[in-house]
Amino acid sequence: MSVNPGLAAWHRVMAAGNLPHELAEIIASDAVFHSPVVHTPQAGREKVVAYLAAAGKVFENSKFVYVRELVDGHEACLEFTAEIDGIKLNGIDLIAFGPDWLIRDFKVMVRPLKAINKLWELMAAQLEAK
Repeated sequence: MSVNPGLAAWHRVMAAGNLPHELAEIIASDAVFHSPVVHTPQAGREKVVAYLAAAGKVFENSKFVYVRELVDGHEACLEFTAEIDGIKLNGIDLIAFGPDWLIRDFKVMVRPLKAINKLWELMAAQLEAK
């Protein structure tokens, strides 16, 4: 079994609270974030950090937990569960790492629709506060 240093760094940053300066250290300058609610991909380290830091705030008291990981070389699919305002949600983080093990592409998918709507509301508030 091979070790994915990028994924290890992701888990370390998550455990420390998704702090923007720590996120910036593990995200490539040309990284792209794909939101479950925003129509267009968000390109560039600054935008990716903003979205992931906002998500960290939204999920900080949500019982967020990764329940499964599928890893293949420089790619990882992480399934998670959480509960926000009584709404149980299930989703995946699909992460692609570059040869330097920095995050190059980060895609989030969430279900059910009620959870997506709640995330849209809370993420919008976090991003506007920045």
